[in-house]
Amino acid sequence: MTLILHAQQIRIGYKDQALGPAFDVQLAAGQVVALLGPNGSGKTTLLKTLLGILPPVSGQISLLDKNLSDWPSKHRAQHIGYVPQALHSHFSFSVLDMVLMGRSAYLNAFSQPCASDQQIAMDCLAQLQIQHLAARSFTELSGGEQQLVMLARALTQQPRILILDEPTASLDFANQILVLEHIKQLKEQGLAILMSTHQPEHALQTADHLALFKQGTLAKTGPAAELGTAANIAWLYDLSVAQVNQQLFLSPR
Repeated sequence: MTLILHAQQIRIGYKDQALGPAFDVQLAAGQVVALLGPNGSGKTTLLKTLLGILPPVSGQISLLDKNLSDWPSKHRAQHIGYVPQALHSHFSFSVLDMVLMGRSAYLNAFSQPCASDQQIAMDCLAQLQIQHLAARSFTELSGGEQQLVMLARALTQQPRILILDEPTASLDFANQILVLEHIKQLKEQGLAILMSTHQPEHALQTADHLALFKQGTLAKTGPAAELGTAANIAWLYDLSVAQVNQQLFLSPR
């Protein structure tokens, strides 16, 4: 697999105050990595660091073998797409206009999206089977529809990496399944995907690798089939194996 993002011996935190020990992260083409960890463990800080919003306290992050900090923000956005947990917009942008915002990574400061940008946006909506929503107001959509629109906006950046922050949070069961199915399809198209989630069952259904994040560091990482056990999930969330098994069908080892 082609390695796209490589974080080597990074420590994350704020103002030179590290949250925990150093660790490595790798994202490869056609791979889904699920980031699991309790609230307050530093997952969001890690995502911001990998996006280049926060610098690592120490260590180095490489994007396509070039230091992440050396990439101009616009060029970085052409390679890394980001989908936040939820977007609360107070402006009645149309769905098409929301998705076109992803093309800003390719536009000059005062230029407007052209016909080819609009076609890319419509193609991304069609890829997610929501092209019929193009003229609708974003604020009138359901939570699941909004999440798919945000995913389409990230795809218009034509990235090689997608970073998804709890993509199924606050969605009903049907929309959770729909979003997870699209994530699997994007993986098959060769994207490298890092998704944080509080739902281990979603990680096991979707991810190739698990990254177990605790106390500011990546404590364990490995293939989902090996790492996704009741014992590991119980350790991660300070639960008993019995408590985990009451909720999930996992191997007890």
